[in-house]
Amino acid sequence: MIEVLIVEDDPMVREINSKFLKRVEGFSLYKAVSNLEEAKKFISMRKPDLLLLDVYLPKENGIDFLKWIRGEGIDIDIILITADKSIERIQDAFRYGVVDYIIKPFSFERFKESLIQFKGRFNQFKKRDVIEQKDLDKLISGPGSTQTGEDFAKGLNKYTYRAIWDEFEKNKDEDFTAEDLAEKLGIARVTVRRYLEYMEKENKVDKLVEYGKVGRPQHKYHKI
Repeated sequence: MIEVLIVEDDPMVREINSKFLKRVEGFSLYKAVSNLEEAKKFISMRKPDLLLLDVYLPKENGIDFLKWIRGEGIDIDIILITADKSIERIQDAFRYGVVDYIIKPFSFERFKESLIQFKGRFNQFKKRDVIEQKDLDKLISGPGSTQTGEDFAKGLNKYTYRAIWDEFEKNKDEDFTAEDLAEKLGIARVTVRRYLEYMEKENKVDKLVEYGKVGRPQHKYHKI
């Protein structure tokens, strides 16, 4: 399990982030704290794998904490979750090595996409000492990138693509409807259909038509 420390001063947002985290497979909550002093204490006790860090904290700044972590050489991956939309702040965050930047307010879908992308890299890096360029490219760009390296299809999100594709990977012999995946992933059904149609064009899934006694035929998708 990937252990996560949440740093968020707003009790309601802290609770929401904690509940969101529990809904994503492969992650466990180490602690959820309201300030940087508590964060430092728990990091010194047991270093988590991932830090979900707010920027705006009472009399404190998450970016300064990010710089402190890097300056101390503490090996923790960090996702910033903040209402700060300034380009300067975002550039600072990435220069100091955050793996993602989520702007409040955000949806569970966006939150989950970020964690799934992180989990893919985290698990792959744990399993090997070296990696080939083509495999690294997949981890960086996600499964939404095409074989030719062209831009991902307009209007599609690589994280959402990965979330849907992961369900096929985990359940290779199972058939899914758009409704099944929408309910499982917390994504709108019409959105799921677009990604399934794209995967069908990529020859990654087959669309099966199932006729019931009443109503419209049901479309199910199977991993090729």
